[in-house]
Amino acid sequence: MTMLELPDYGIVGFRADNPGPFTLGGTNSWVVGRDPAWVVDPGPALDAHVSALAAEIERRGGLGGIAVTHHHADHADAVPVLRQRFPAARLAAARGEVDIRLEDGDTFGPLEALATPGHSPDHLAFLAGEAALTGDAVLGHGSVFISPDPGALSAYLAALRELRRRAPAVLCPGHGPPVRDVAAKLDEYIAHRLERERRLVAALDGGRRSVDELLDEAWSDAPAALRPAAAVTLAAHLDKLEEEGRLPTGVERPPRGW
Repeated sequence: MTMLELPDYGIVGFRADNPGPFTLGGTNSWVVGRDPAWVVDPGPALDAHVSALAAEIERRGGLGGIAVTHHHADHADAVPVLRQRFPAARLAAARGEVDIRLEDGDTFGPLEALATPGHSPDHLAFLAGEAALTGDAVLGHGSVFISPDPGALSAYLAALRELRRRAPAVLCPGHGPPVRDVAAKLDEYIAHRLERERRLVAALDGGRRSVDELLDEAWSDAPAALRPAAAVTLAAHLDKLEEEGRLPTGVERPPRGW
């Protein structure tokens, strides 16, 4: 169990012991404010993790609510367990069986929802004062895969630019360490996506059409364990090129569930 303390912002994070290729060192859950406290992403349903969250919540005067950035298991599986311990706490997210359905600009306690689709269509980040809790929209290091939903990649780039415009002082990501050089990180994320697009367009211009050929050229730096995630993101990039009228004919698409 790793504790991530941000006393200047009244926030503390707990990193779950679920490391892996897609979770980095583990999933971060964040506790915001006090009297009551608010939790963003309870994380996986691991006993030690939930117990640490519950103890911090008690120290901060109880739980006002739980906000979920998106419904991937490593961020949301502990929701039922935490609600059993704090049955009066409200649950908020962009979809699902929740008490409060959030959209872009909605508030939930001290949190303001910012729509950040891309990694998943229901993804939200949350602004809490000068901090932004970004889930899987922005990680402490590395990049995220983009799910190929209609308009996903364009919407993701727009969300990154909006987050940069809002200029939080610190990012509290779903994985990895807090980010204090926020503008540089967001510029890096935007540039990374545009560089992937440039490499993909170059591969297409060179006559590459199969999924494997495109991955070999545009995602040649992706470790083997992350190649399936690269294929998912490839599909989102191809969708964006098609939306913009820039996709050649005869391009193989990654199958669903790649």
